[in-house]
Amino acid sequence: MIMRPITAIGFDADDTLWQNEQFYRLTEEHFATLLGDYAEGSHVSERLLEAEKRNLEHYGFGIKGFTLSMIETAIEITDGRVPAKTIAEILDIGRDLLRHPVETMPHVEETLRALNGEYLLVLITKGDLFDQERKLAQSGLGELFDAIEIVSDKSATTYRRIFSKVADGPDRAMMVGNSLKSDIVPAIAAGSYGVFVPHELTWVVEHVEPPTDAPRFRQIEHLGELRDVLAEITGE
Repeated sequence: MIMRPITAIGFDADDTLWQNEQFYRLTEEHFATLLGDYAEGSHVSERLLEAEKRNLEHYGFGIKGFTLSMIETAIEITDGRVPAKTIAEILDIGRDLLRHPVETMPHVEETLRALNGEYLLVLITKGDLFDQERKLAQSGLGELFDAIEIVSDKSATTYRRIFSKVADGPDRAMMVGNSLKSDIVPAIAAGSYGVFVPHELTWVVEHVEPPTDAPRFRQIEHLGELRDVLAEITGE
């Protein structure tokens, strides 16, 4: 019996299945406005990014860590003089992020439905557990996945563990996502195919050069093109 080259496909969630970064950008603009009496908007954004990078190892990825980083930045920029009212407003805009409606990306549902049953589909996402579960439930896509993995970070070890646990191993798997750093490069390092779906807004922390010389690297414009990539690889 001929073994299929790909039996499982992993999908990133934020900015691959549904919009995410654009809401963070809007929140960041609101935050900069709140601190407008203390610093220029560009300086506020710069200091916030520094805080986020510094806090990733403590808070991980997600809205709660982002909110704590905004509070920390406000305290630093105002030399500890930030009004309690401003802290309360920062908490409010953080909660607004947690309540924001889910907006799925183009071609997502039709692609997942077409692949469901043909491949083992796995959602592999970083972020806050409660928030990612909320977004998955609101998206209506949960029933299309065979497994859900919400992880603290994504590395080659992460993909080897997941694809070995729920599928036939990383060498017969594919990872699809908008982040080269989190979704593509480590998946390829694990032995999987990596399909990059660029998003117009990607957090600067996730920027790396595309591994264009890797035989298992592919790039598409949107998820509607994924089936053509699979046909090219599998010959089906």
